[in-house]
Amino acid sequence: MPLPSGIEQQIRRAVRGALGAEVEALEPIAGSLGLRRFARARLSGPGAATLIARVEAPEDPAGRPAGAAPEPPLEPVRALFAAAGLPVPRRLGADEAHGVELLEDLGDLSLAEAARGASPAERDALYAEACGLVPRIQRLRDPGGLPAFARRLDAELFRYKAGLFAEWSLACRGRAASPAERRLVEETFALAARAAAAAPARLAHRDLQGSNLLVRPGRPPGERLAMIDLQGALLAPPEYDLVCLLRDSYLELSEAELDAQIERVRPRLPDPPDPETFAARFDLLTLTRKGKDHARFLYAASTRGRRDALAHLPASVRYLRRAAARAAARDPGLRAFAELVHELPERPCAA
Repeated sequence: MPLPSGIEQQIRRAVRGALGAEVEALEPIAGSLGLRRFARARLSGPGAATLIARVEAPEDPAGRPAGAAPEPPLEPVRALFAAAGLPVPRRLGADEAHGVELLEDLGDLSLAEAARGASPAERDALYAEACGLVPRIQRLRDPGGLPAFARRLDAELFRYKAGLFAEWSLACRGRAASPAERRLVEETFALAARAAAAAPARLAHRDLQGSNLLVRPGRPPGERLAMIDLQGALLAPPEYDLVCLLRDSYLELSEAELDAQIERVRPRLPDPPDPETFAARFDLLTLTRKGKDHARFLYAASTRGRRDALAHLPASVRYLRRAAARAAARDPGLRAFAELVHELPERPCAA
């Protein structure tokens, strides 16, 4: 999709003002399901250097709970990660008044794309490196007043996710959710919210999935990955980023792969949760995270014409079914919700 002329001009002005350079060409880059715009800018002059322009856009009303504050800007959380030696793009400049960030170009190869074509051993190594970032993020501390440390995966966010799941996901069965079904969803997500509130609060990337990790060319094993899309960082249970990464709708891992990664990384977390506590929270967070993702895929396809999002529904449903079955085995009170989840078709009739 071509960039609107107004955004092109914003990027050109930002490059000129921050770097004293001119843009020779702009190439739009497909973003996530949000409205933020990205482009690769090729600068004029010797070397034909490139950078990534990231442009904020008006918020989607369905993108956050009513009354909740919008996401903070990318800075200063990017700077916090960088100062700790975590792999993130360098900031080359900005036009903060117009919401334009100019970032290091790390290429186009995402972890999800790289893993699809990798051997089993290579895939394991890539995901081990990705999982290894999580303990490092969780050890970060607030240098003072950083917005990420004032944000939390709280009850309001769980209520928002429950509302999305009840409205969009349950409707994909061919009928709207009944009042009783809505209550069941709300009660289950509230249970997950209570479990999250009782857990240690650790800094989380919040969207650490395969599309937000880039494989940098020419780097040795252990130094290949870099994180993008950091602005949503918040405090969450220790398992949250690992749910995002290992229950990724963009690349489905087998149960054996997931178990191997968890066995490797769980003991490395700060004050590591015991295996049963970790597993119980991991499944509850999977239900709420993948429930929200499933609903957002349907929402994007229906309201924005993003039919490509429907390709990620089957993996999301399979994750939900497995997590619901395990959660119900621990807590019989969740059996009704597990039965509801098992009604979700992998491919909705409207798809």
